[in-house]
Amino acid sequence: MSNKSAVRLEHLSYSYKNDDNINEEDLTINDVNFDIYEGEYVALIGHNGSGKSTLAKLIIGLYVQLKGQIYIFDQEMNDDNVYELRKNLGIIFQNPDNQFIGSTVRDDIAFGLENDCIDTDTMKVLVDEFAEKVGMKEYLDKEPSNLSGGQKQRVAIAGALARKPKILIMDEATAMLDPKGRRDIRNLIKKMKDENPGLTIISITHDIDEAYQADKVIVLNKGKVFLSGTPEEVFEQSDKLLSIKLDIPFFHKLNKELKKEGINIDGVGTLEGLVQKLCR
Repeated sequence: MSNKSAVRLEHLSYSYKNDDNINEEDLTINDVNFDIYEGEYVALIGHNGSGKSTLAKLIIGLYVQLKGQIYIFDQEMNDDNVYELRKNLGIIFQNPDNQFIGSTVRDDIAFGLENDCIDTDTMKVLVDEFAEKVGMKEYLDKEPSNLSGGQKQRVAIAGALARKPKILIMDEATAMLDPKGRRDIRNLIKKMKDENPGLTIISITHDIDEAYQADKVIVLNKGKVFLSGTPEEVFEQSDKLLSIKLDIPFFHKLNKELKKEGINIDGVGTLEGLVQKLCR
C-alpha cells in the first residue's frame, strides 16, 4: 500500500430529492470526507439506507453530487473527464444475474474488453488469463444461467479485472450468496490482493467477517462517516457499533477471548487461517 491517494472525497453531499428546497434530513450523503490509498482494501459497512451504495455510484460517476469534490488519483472528477477517469474503475454489483450480457461465460468476460476496443488476439489471452485466476476457465463455454450465484460473481469479477482497473468497487457483491459462496468470494479477494498489491479494493458489504479482513473499515450511518480506522480500531468500539445495530465479527470476539488465555491470533481473518494458527 502506498501513500498515493486513489479516491478522495471532500465535503461530499447528495440527495435523491430534485428541487431547490433540500434540507439536511433530505441528504442521503451528508458532508462525507475520506481518503482511500492506492493498494488499500477498504470495507464500507452500514445498515440499509446508510448511503453505502449511493457513495459507490457517486465514485464511479453514475450520480452527480450536490456538493463537494471527488478525486480519482488526485484528478477532480467533472463532466469533461468522468469517462476517462472511469477507465480506472471496475465495479461488481449485488445481483449477478443483472450483470450478464453474453450468451457464454467467455462472451461475458470479453464484453468490457470489446467496449475498450481491445484487439481479438489480446482479448482471447486476457479472457483465458482472468477466467483461470478466478477458477472459471473450465466454464468458459457454459451458459451463465447454468452457474451458481458464487460462480456468476466470479465471472463478474473476471470481467472487471480483465480490463485491468486500478480500483475495484464491489457493491454488496456477496449479499445474495450462501455462506459458502460468501466465503469463496472473500478468499478470492484475498488472492487478488496477494497477486496484485497495487489494486485498490472498495467493498461495500453487510458481511462483517469480510470487513475484518480489510486494511481499513469505514462505517456509514445516516449518510455520515460514523467510524473509520483499522478493523481492530473500529470493532474495538463495540458499544458504538451496537448502538447503530451493527454486529462485531466472530474473529474479533474470539481474538479478545483468546488473548485473555495468552493466545494471539492477530492478522487471522479466516476459519482456515485460524485452524492453522491454533494447530502450530
